[in-house]
Amino acid sequence: MPKEYDYDLVVIGGGPAGSSAAFAAVKKDIKVALLEKENSIAETVRTSGVTWIQNIKEFGIPDDCFNPIKNFSFCSPNNEVTISDTVPRAAVLDVRKTYRWLANESRKLGVDIFVKMNIKNVIKNEKGDIVGVSGTGPNGKTTFHSKVVIDATGFPSTICKAMGFVHQWKRFGAGAEYEMKVEHVDSDTWWLMVGQQYSPAGYAWIFPLGDNIVRIGVGVGKPESDVDPTQRLDEIIKKKLGPIKKLGKLKKIEFHYGLIPNDGLSRKTVFNNLILVGDSAGQANPLVLEGIRYAIKFGRVAGKVAADAIKSGNTNKKSLYPYEANWRKEIESKINSAGKVQDRWLGLTDEGWDKELDIIKELKSEEFIDFIKADFGLSNMIKLATHHPKLVVRQLFNIVKGKK
Repeated sequence: MPKEYDYDLVVIGGGPAGSSAAFAAVKKDIKVALLEKENSIAETVRTSGVTWIQNIKEFGIPDDCFNPIKNFSFCSPNNEVTISDTVPRAAVLDVRKTYRWLANESRKLGVDIFVKMNIKNVIKNEKGDIVGVSGTGPNGKTTFHSKVVIDATGFPSTICKAMGFVHQWKRFGAGAEYEMKVEHVDSDTWWLMVGQQYSPAGYAWIFPLGDNIVRIGVGVGKPESDVDPTQRLDEIIKKKLGPIKKLGKLKKIEFHYGLIPNDGLSRKTVFNNLILVGDSAGQANPLVLEGIRYAIKFGRVAGKVAADAIKSGNTNKKSLYPYEANWRKEIESKINSAGKVQDRWLGLTDEGWDKELDIIKELKSEEFIDFIKADFGLSNMIKLATHHPKLVVRQLFNIVKGKK
């Protein structure tokens, strides 16, 4: 028998954006539902889980959810560089444990979480605005009526597509990785591997999780390359290219595959009664195509803004716009600058990558983190250019600032 529910806010997608939005909204004493299509939160892992210690502390993520990283190693065909620090500044998340922790934090505050809920359709009022969603749940057809809907469905962007507001992403990254048990690994060090043998439009990686477990993966930019990342991953593991050979015996534990948008911040993210957040909003760092920190941070903003609008009795686009104003102020210029560096990287030959590592090795650890995080504040870039008068670093500064 069809089931119907009424909520103030319905959040579609139980990833970091959705759980964070639900968490922030329910704090405002409204009725919130979080809908996830899989059998459990984070049943399928679609990301390598890289993020930053500063953000982990900001979000309160427990210590047992991540492995800290303080050394950053790069390998190109004929060059190798390591930037080391005395304290960890990056981290590799236990993705499943982290996402479930985020969801459970919202559940503890009163969010109703529905799993096995495959939402495909939107419900509109007479004006054509969204006022709910429907789909198939464990007991058949299920409908959720709500005052605001948050689309946190990730890359597929299910809800805003159903509304006709967006089309499929034109540029995106496709990533494949194996979680593996290995014989030898430095759990403090990650590896990024660049050049044609690894990926013609992207990079390969080794990210340690501790306990001799690593994630080895390949990311490929689309449509820049037609290389299949899974096939390339299998090839580089079979050949034990670069630092992979240092790992000794390898035993596969689990396979992950994911897509992440790389179209920049090209979408509107608020409409009447609707907010887009996380990958559905295109909130991803182009340099290493990571966005978990943006998903959590702006998910919380989305939840708060949605709740405030619901309590005010006005949930139109103007009432929800403070969310978009917030994220644009925070990251729009940084993401645009990072896109310029990415465009440079996509055009590099193997020889060009060898030289690019010579730029990277000039950076201190905190400078490197600001760079790779796409934290291109003007003061950061001026400081970088001042501290490193070498021509190669000044070239980096000029790229970011849009100069030739």
